[in-house]
Amino acid sequence: MLEMLEMLQMVSSVDFSALLRAFVYSRTLASSPQFKNCAVLGTIYGQDAIVSLEKTHFDLSPNGAGAGAGDGNSLDLSTLIDLNNISLIQNNDVYFWSLSLLNQSLTQTPSVKLNLIYPATSQHIKKFDAGDSIIITETPYYYSKYVKPYIETMKGDRIKWVHNILYNNAESDKVIIKKENDFVLLPDMKWDGKTLDNLYLILIPYNGKEISSIRDIKREKHLDWLISILNTIQKEIPIHYNHQINANQLRIFVHYQPSYYHFHIHITNLKNNGLGNQISIGKAILLQDIIENLQNNIDYSTRNITYFIPENHQLWSNTGFKQEYETQDNSND
Repeated sequence: MLEMLEMLQMVSSVDFSALLRAFVYSRTLASSPQFKNCAVLGTIYGQDAIVSLEKTHFDLSPNGAGAGAGDGNSLDLSTLIDLNNISLIQNNDVYFWSLSLLNQSLTQTPSVKLNLIYPATSQHIKKFDAGDSIIITETPYYYSKYVKPYIETMKGDRIKWVHNILYNNAESDKVIIKKENDFVLLPDMKWDGKTLDNLYLILIPYNGKEISSIRDIKREKHLDWLISILNTIQKEIPIHYNHQINANQLRIFVHYQPSYYHFHIHITNLKNNGLGNQISIGKAILLQDIIENLQNNIDYSTRNITYFIPENHQLWSNTGFKQEYETQDNSND
């Protein structure tokens, strides 16, 4: 399996197309009419695979595909829409509804962002699988008994891709900032890499292996480091993108529970609301709030943390956590 994963890291675009052609659909994991995305489960050569699709953002920037000639502030609808293919649905007074086709090109106006996870693990599938979530309050007792042992099972080869970014130059052509022995900052796979309104970056620190989650963050050891990272993010990202985005337009946060247990920081444009519950209260914790809590001597290892968790999450459903939690909850009624 490890040899297969290493081979897949060198897959060319041609090989990628071949993998997609070999995809055999099994079922739909998720589909959102609000966010215009979906994820489907299938197999490729007999192994589970997940394909996710997200409709791309309209690029109306001065240098975008819809920019007209002249001063860069005009918009030519015919470059975006096939004006010869419009079907009127209805009109009433000043309101018109219609269907149309987009003028598309892979370089200027791609229609969809396509991601593939192959081979996909059961954990990958559960992450995408639509299902109900519940709110729980994790005490230090529950963390010690159930969460921490679970975290240890989710390391090693499961986060080998993180090790490859840090030490084997994986995705090196996409790296925005690399500070040796400190962190690597690069685009998240959810971003198309060009639409700043949907900006999504990920910061992966070298010491993240010893910090599985916010539970491991300590005031005396990590406060100054987190302040330095925050300052770097707020200074360097606007510079990198020629000040088309400002520091006060960046949402900088971590997750609890995270999707993988090597500490990392998410950075998105505030305009990027197409992230569903990934930016919701009970999941996302602003880095500024973490810093302030540390400054006020709040120790994440000893406090209760309330968050939502999918009912099919392995931590909740397969470790005994659910049974003891619900038994205790019922005894308090």
